[in-house]
Amino acid sequence: MDAGVPISDPVAGISIGLVKEPDRYILLTDIMGDEDHFGDMDFKVAGTGRGITGIQLDLKIDGINAEIIKATLDQAREARREILKIMLSTLRQPRRDISKTAPRLLTLKINPDKIGLLIGPGGKTIKGIQEATGAKIDIEDDGTVYISHSEAAGAEAAKLKVEALTEEVRVGKVYEGRVTSIKDFGAFIEILPGRDGLCHISELDDKYVGRVEDVCKVGDVLQVKVIAIDEHDRVKLSRKVLLREQHKADGGAPPMPPPLRRPPEGRPPRGEHERAPRGRE
Repeated sequence: MDAGVPISDPVAGISIGLVKEPDRYILLTDIMGDEDHFGDMDFKVAGTGRGITGIQLDLKIDGINAEIIKATLDQAREARREILKIMLSTLRQPRRDISKTAPRLLTLKINPDKIGLLIGPGGKTIKGIQEATGAKIDIEDDGTVYISHSEAAGAEAAKLKVEALTEEVRVGKVYEGRVTSIKDFGAFIEILPGRDGLCHISELDDKYVGRVEDVCKVGDVLQVKVIAIDEHDRVKLSRKVLLREQHKADGGAPPMPPPLRRPPEGRPPRGEHERAPRGRE
């Protein structure tokens, strides 16, 4: 609970011991080493305030009757409830956020067609993610990916890398992409690894654009929104939509363009000599 694990009910356990003579017996609550060693029974009972969740019994005598079993369970219930009261007086419910130092097991679903992409040739890609983050990654045939790590930061870092590599482009989502190619009719922008889209010249700004180069050049990083994916799986992007949304949010003030970054001086822009992907018009 203190670590933020979302359990439904707190659980407490108690060990009940037994010393039995031919004509009488006594039950001992929360037995210690000597009582366990010299006694005749170690009856462990765990449960919530609503009932028993588990029992475990060690006996050194031939057996115990129904009367002893009933008395043991009654005595364990009272002790368990007392422990639960103390626990709940300290912390009533699990904390909202899981502790940063608590181990993590994250689950996400990817397109099964992208399993090979995530694994990479000879497992190179997935091994690289595991080495970079310290996480352990397991993949099921249906596309379920399990990410485990001793710390939250490492698990989240691995999850982000998996998502970035296998993410599906979604209409309406905003991406930060890099301009890879410029044509007279618009700019091709890589929004995910190996996946780009066309931002038509009419969608580059909320005012008239005479030349694409007036707004961006190869290597620039800017925010765009996916406005459509056609029947050929070609992605259509818009910067104009974001400008208008920001303009509206600012109450009619002159819009500030979404962030646009350019590569450092001296670094050749990536994709400067790339050709437009096949099938694009």
